[in-house]
Amino acid sequence: MSTSRGARQPTIKEVATLAGVSPMTVSRTLAGGVNVRPDLQARVMAAVRELGYYRNENARSLRPGQPSGLIGVAITNLANPYYGNFALGVEEVAAAHGRRIILGNTGEDAGRERQLVSDFIGRQVDGLILVPTSGDAEHLQPERLGDVPLVLASRRVPGLDVDTVLLDDVGGAYRGTVSLLDAGHTRIGFLGNRSSVFTGERRYRGYEQAMTERGAPIDPSIIARDQQDVEAASRAARAMLDHPEPPTAIFSANNRNTIGALREIGRRIRDGLPGPRPAVVSFDDFELSELMPVPVTVIDHDARLLGREAATLLFARLEGTAEGEPNTVELPVTIEHP
Repeated sequence: MSTSRGARQPTIKEVATLAGVSPMTVSRTLAGGVNVRPDLQARVMAAVRELGYYRNENARSLRPGQPSGLIGVAITNLANPYYGNFALGVEEVAAAHGRRIILGNTGEDAGRERQLVSDFIGRQVDGLILVPTSGDAEHLQPERLGDVPLVLASRRVPGLDVDTVLLDDVGGAYRGTVSLLDAGHTRIGFLGNRSSVFTGERRYRGYEQAMTERGAPIDPSIIARDQQDVEAASRAARAMLDHPEPPTAIFSANNRNTIGALREIGRRIRDGLPGPRPAVVSFDDFELSELMPVPVTVIDHDARLLGREAATLLFARLEGTAEGEPNTVELPVTIEHP
């Protein structure tokens, strides 16, 4: 399929022919599937994916070739204030270029990401900014997006070569772990999200590098890498601190894990439970970090700047000032001691 926005897109009739159903069945399926048997819906959606068909939600309101004025922004966790600041950074740049953003949440679910991108393309967004999940990249390939430029933020996607803005995840995690080692800790736990998540893997790599270089043991029993929200992180921290040999310090790979760990530490302090009050290093700042039950060292960066940089790359593509190979920008982080 051509990569040009002007290239002919598959029609509903072609989807219907491939699926072996009527065009009306296709329309009803795409409108929510009311009165359409599940097996027919499955055939229609398989044909939609195979042909790369997108509903054109703006077809009635836009003249051919007219830009929509919209930038699609997909994030992974709408409940995390970090991503609110990221979206504000994108919006600042978009507004300066006379565009508006539409925001969607994937919840770290690859299927939801595919549907959200499809919806954005169907609304003829002028560009896309995506904090990707750990899923495949088929729906993000140029032949699926037409000439809609895509910028990735915070994470890469294997097999996808596009403009990307990253953080110094490895270096920041390394420096944060070294700060704990320099303070005399050798038994350091790790809390992070799943290893298939790009940032989770990079931040664990920095932790592992620092521990290995200093000859500190890496104990798998005090490493938890599958927490996507505060509640799961709190449970993981509880198990870690109930260990016969609990860690004297914890490295947390993101702010949701940090808050979960601090909730558990605070609970133990309030209940007068025995055991260590571990030092904490958090990758990402978080709400009221200065009021926590134990001092927290923060590996900080500006989420709003991350959004602005991603949007700047996108508009460079839209306006033709960036040509050739995709660009990668890696933003620095700072360490803020309590």
